Amino acid sequence: RQPVQSLCYQCDEYTNHLFVDDTEHPYTTPADRPFTWIRGRHVGGRSIMWARQTYRLSDYDMKAASRDGFGIDWPIDYATLAPYYDIAERFIGISGQTEGLPQLPDGQFLPPMALTCGEEILKKALHDSFGRTLTIGRCAILTDDLNGRPKCHYCGPCSRGCRTGSYYSSVSSSLPAAEATGRLTLIPNAVVSHVEVDDAGKCRSVYYIDRVTRTHQEVYGKAVVLCASTLESTRIMLNSTSSRYPTGIANSSGVLGHYLMDHVMGGGASGILPVLKGVPDTRGNRPNGVYIPRFRNLEERHPDFLRGYGYQGSANLVKWGHAINIPGFGAEFKQQVRNTRPWSISIGGFGEHLPRYENFCELDKIHVDAWGIPVLHISAAYGDNEKAMINDMADAAEEMLRAAGAEDIEVEREVSAPGLAIHEVGTARMGADPKTSVLNSYEQAHDVSNLFVMDGSGYPSSACQNPTITFMALATRACEYLVEELRASRI
Repeated sequence: RQPVQSLCYQCDEYTNHLFVDDTEHPYTTPADRPFTWIRGRHVGGRSIMWARQTYRLSDYDMKAASRDGFGIDWPIDYATLAPYYDIAERFIGISGQTEGLPQLPDGQFLPPMALTCGEEILKKALHDSFGRTLTIGRCAILTDDLNGRPKCHYCGPCSRGCRTGSYYSSVSSSLPAAEATGRLTLIPNAVVSHVEVDDAGKCRSVYYIDRVTRTHQEVYGKAVVLCASTLESTRIMLNSTSSRYPTGIANSSGVLGHYLMDHVMGGGASGILPVLKGVPDTRGNRPNGVYIPRFRNLEERHPDFLRGYGYQGSANLVKWGHAINIPGFGAEFKQQVRNTRPWSISIGGFGEHLPRYENFCELDKIHVDAWGIPVLHISAAYGDNEKAMINDMADAAEEMLRAAGAEDIEVEREVSAPGLAIHEVGTARMGADPKTSVLNSYEQAHDVSNLFVMDGSGYPSSACQNPTITFMALATRACEYLVEELRASRI
């Protein structure tokens, strides 16, 4: 019942209850344009299953269109968003190392986790041979106690949940903080169908179906904030039709559902570090990897593609499979196994997916989900730019591992299907012009002043960094604005 969800690296026999039943939550795609939509419908959502990597964007990302002429700029710059990154990072807790890179701005970091000896070798090789940076992953896992949450004790595996709340999820952090205000009403099992509007075209209520009882319910408010994830929020908007909004609420521009993006993956390399054979790993069960920030199309233009990519990876002792070829038994055998245990090293890239109108989602005209709500038809593909990027990603990965002394290198250059990065963004993009965008810089709908969309839907371009901390920074700024507007009775 989970043919799509099981494609996620986090979905296994211990965690599959956190992922949707694909038979209850279908969607459709063209046969030649597959999209992998990974979802979790429960309190906490995908914040329970995410990989917790948190990297700021910069003006290389937000103003990319001004640099290379493709797409539109974000209607906000880094200097404006930086204070809200600060707020979000201090609240959720990010461990990391400052590096002073303009393309990867530093943040409010807890102490960094340590690199392994293999990662130290790669770091030195990148610096000495290429002038590139390797840093420990900037990760939403505590290395110091924070707001009643204890620091991580490296028990793992994180994908099965964190009893101590040491990694950020809304269940361990945001929801308890909201509950403590005394003003939170949480309604679980609410399958939202659409937003209702009043005669003036403003949001009046949200309509939902109880997942268990199948009863239809309606909740009212002065403002509506959609934060159901990129595609689900857009699905709700497309399904919110009326005489005023015949093609979906806030869609006078006609771009709602369009410019869908995900990070392109599939370029990377792995190998063995012979110099470390038999060296023990003193790192422990570290719940994090390393990051190599973008180095393409910063000051010099690459001849084959626009924008850039970064790598995530690690260097670790391999499992014990090599022992099958070692004769003997007892203490001497065990010591020989330890002395010959190899170290592996691998890096894989995440690249920017250019925003294109022809990558889109729309309501399927035939199929509905288990609650009778029209499902999405998703049509997306990577273009020549992403394919050229993957080739460069693979070549550069091999080059860097060789510089580190790796052997038995295997190179990967197969382009993944869109969706597998689970970084889907776009479809209700922000912009300065209401004729070509859905939201303004406060994630407020141009057409409907009391409708906000505070997830990845508003991204005008995908950048190459994991998006969640930017979702949070944008939402923090948007909430501040929403409160001001409500207090001034402008909403």
